[in-house]
Amino acid sequence: MGESGETSSSGPQSPGPKYRRVLLKVSGEALMGDEPYGIDLKMVERIAGEVRDATEIGAQVCLVIGGGNIFRGLSAAAQGMERASADYMGMLATVMNALAMQTALEGIAVDTRVQSAIPMTSVCETYIRRRAMRHMEKGRVVIFAGGTGNPFFTTDTAAALRAAEMGCDALMKGTQVDGVYSADPKTDADATRFDALSFHDVLAKDLRVMDASAVSLARDNDIPIVVFSIHDTGRFVDVLRGEGPCTVVS
Repeated sequence: MGESGETSSSGPQSPGPKYRRVLLKVSGEALMGDEPYGIDLKMVERIAGEVRDATEIGAQVCLVIGGGNIFRGLSAAAQGMERASADYMGMLATVMNALAMQTALEGIAVDTRVQSAIPMTSVCETYIRRRAMRHMEKGRVVIFAGGTGNPFFTTDTAAALRAAEMGCDALMKGTQVDGVYSADPKTDADATRFDALSFHDVLAKDLRVMDASAVSLARDNDIPIVVFSIHDTGRFVDVLRGEGPCTVVS
């Protein structure tokens, strides 16, 4: 993926993005901020600002946002709810998060479209691949909601699928920490961060970067997964330029 964006006039000697078109995957929990559940609007606005900054350096950005801050299908299924119904409820939660992010982005003058894998035309567009690509070519941010539209698949898998369909140069995974570690750095002081990993290493070592089907889909379509901290201000633009702490799985 070559350097691009050098024709942009966003600032003197401002380097363009290393990755020209990317999908940003954000967990629903990231939208909670300091709240115990639900949506922290200040956190949504901060992430929206990161996305705006990315578009200003010439990147085309689409997003997939999880729904775990509102409803987690696997947890409900574990408590006895039928899994397919639980997953559909989780998909509806992702639509709510997508609409919150759209509102925040449009509040800072970023033209945004939400496309749902589950048709709900009174609320947002239905997912159509060519229409989504056209939106991105016009500089709009596209938020993909409703997962894959099918139960038994996570939003990680939906993110890898949409990244492949959109022809993305990278799948950006915004997490709570600044990369992939050998263990949980919050509980293990000896955990070491990896700068780079192969898809095989991630699957063989069960490193939990994303679920196995998402990692396999990214590997099969030669889409690197870049894991970074969504909580570090300015980090999204840094990793788009190939800078700053992160882990690249390729």
